[in-house]
Amino acid sequence: MAKSWKEAENLLAKGNTSEALSILRKIDPDGKEATTLRLAGESIYKQAAKTGSKTEYRKAANLLMEAVKINPRDKTANALLNQILNEMQNKGISVSRIPRLFNDGTPTPAGLFAIFVVFLLLIASIQFLQTSSDSQADVMMKVSWTDRDGVDHEGTIWIELYDDETPMHAKSFRANVEKGRYNGIPFHRIVDGFMIQGGDFVNQQGTGGYAGAYFGYCSTSMQKTDDCEDDETKWVVPAEFGQTHDPGVIAAARSQSENSHGSQFYLVDSTGAYSLDGSYTAFGIAYDGEIDGSATTGVEVIDQISKVECQGHSGPCSDADGAKSVYPVIVTEAKLLEEESEDPWYKFW
Repeated sequence: MAKSWKEAENLLAKGNTSEALSILRKIDPDGKEATTLRLAGESIYKQAAKTGSKTEYRKAANLLMEAVKINPRDKTANALLNQILNEMQNKGISVSRIPRLFNDGTPTPAGLFAIFVVFLLLIASIQFLQTSSDSQADVMMKVSWTDRDGVDHEGTIWIELYDDETPMHAKSFRANVEKGRYNGIPFHRIVDGFMIQGGDFVNQQGTGGYAGAYFGYCSTSMQKTDDCEDDETKWVVPAEFGQTHDPGVIAAARSQSENSHGSQFYLVDSTGAYSLDGSYTAFGIAYDGEIDGSATTGVEVIDQISKVECQGHSGPCSDADGAKSVYPVIVTEAKLLEEESEDPWYKFW
């Protein structure tokens, strides 16, 4: 990224703003780096100086403001921001296009319209909060099981994924969910006071499954390589440690090294599994749930499943028992929930 920034700076020095912006879009499409935003702002500023476009002046100023917000110590960004703001003031260009809403305390026509819009948004927000039970969820997972009394149950778990902290695991899990690979798949390993494990859509017994996306790692070596790019059955996800195994966490099961996660996952019950921190990747959390139509927490759903009858003796399962339930616990459906997507940073300009 540093090399690309330097290349963009050289292009800017030559006046080639279009190629500089193209490089910046490619290396940092989400605009997370202050240097990216500063160079983008400088590029647009150079264009605005040539065209006199008020829109480009505003875009450049806002990009530089974001750069300073991320890294207040960036002297270059601060200097550029002050320079463009002074120039805009001299040219009579406001930083925002928002019209004056009040004039001496009296609403302008734009102000009256804004008040009306705010009123509508307030009503819509109240209705949304009252009706939405899965506003922060990324995945909804429906599960069926039979308890130790032989009673059948259905439950739903809403899962929020850690996209910022574990982007590769979140992307892989989403892809497998989107392809319907978990539908009808059992939880093949159940350990009371620990977790329930599933996700083997190949063999359905804990010996198969692969990643939903390619990240340059193969099950044959567990190292960075291009050997299996055309064979998805060998795709694995490298470790992304850092998140704790709190109750309700969904984490990545693996077969060998820390870079061997395929498709299998486990859900931690109310006991937590903090001994696995730093060895296994926790990439989301089951924060809400429902059992037989009644609202509950995601952890309570996991707890009830973890206490099903174990093969070989009466009572819940442990690893010593083989962790196999008498009656299968099935993911009847796993699906992605609609979410509002934000435009990438570069669409701003």
